[in-house]
Amino acid sequence: MNFDFLFSNLPQLTIGGLAFGAIYALIALGYTMVYGVLQLINFAHSEVFMYGTFAMLWTVMALGGADAGGIQLVAILIAALFAAMAMSAIIALLLERVAYRPLIKKDAPRLIALISAIGASFVLAELMGLRDRIAGWVGLDDNLSEYVGKARINNSMAGVLDAPRWEIGNVTISSIDVLVIVAAVGMMILLDQFVRRSRLGKGIRATAQDPETAALMGVNPTRTIQITFLIGGLMAGIAAFLYMLKIETTKFDVGFLLGVKAFTAAVLGGIGNLRGALLGGLVLGVAETWGSALFGTEWRHVVAFVLLVVILLFRPTGLLGESLGKARA
Repeated sequence: MNFDFLFSNLPQLTIGGLAFGAIYALIALGYTMVYGVLQLINFAHSEVFMYGTFAMLWTVMALGGADAGGIQLVAILIAALFAAMAMSAIIALLLERVAYRPLIKKDAPRLIALISAIGASFVLAELMGLRDRIAGWVGLDDNLSEYVGKARINNSMAGVLDAPRWEIGNVTISSIDVLVIVAAVGMMILLDQFVRRSRLGKGIRATAQDPETAALMGVNPTRTIQITFLIGGLMAGIAAFLYMLKIETTKFDVGFLLGVKAFTAAVLGGIGNLRGALLGGLVLGVAETWGSALFGTEWRHVVAFVLLVVILLFRPTGLLGESLGKARA
């Protein structure tokens, strides 16, 4: 164990861990929202995130981000943010309509809905991984070769953004890391206030707490579920945008491991708790970064899941175990 390396680079490692944890937290918000209302895990949410990363990448490519700079680059990145949010929101709404709503109407067991979510996850990932063949079937593979090529390997936008860095003592702070952390905290606060204070948010909380009574009081459950999936998709789109700014690379199966980590963050903080999703993501990101410095990078994922097991052994409800429906106003 390399304690010297850990303690000598602790501030740098902590900042990097918080940045990764913030991305986990934004994805975890989607898991938390859906679980809070439907009491089931949307395992296809990781692919909602993945489609957002490609929307970000393709928008930057289409608008010539590699050759842009200054105000033009800022405008392109803003367009890419909206494209990522729109793509993720559309995929999330399609998931709700195709994979969940028919089962909810039939009052199917939650296990069936879980299997449906897993199936939808594989379908969405493979559709992206076979996009070159799909384009070939409709005769567009030549026209879209830049976008459908390298369908099953890494797609990169490296070199588009040369983010400034600041030196504070022996610590190098990237503006991207600061942006990711601030954005995650800001979005969690906005979402938390939306759920607690807005009319739609109160409808979500009422449905999460007692769907039958909420329906009798005039809350449309179908609309509430749609809004919940929409919000989760928007959060995934923002997470996808920030992930691409930081990592700059995506792949058709990029959502799998990140989705598992985000789900871990949601459980760690207290599944169904918005503030818990943020806390769980940040704790997980820092813990796995410290663990990889201490034990080696090959232990990064091991540390993350061992932490989850330890937390659940001593506090099964998570750090802030509290359901969305019972959240305090």
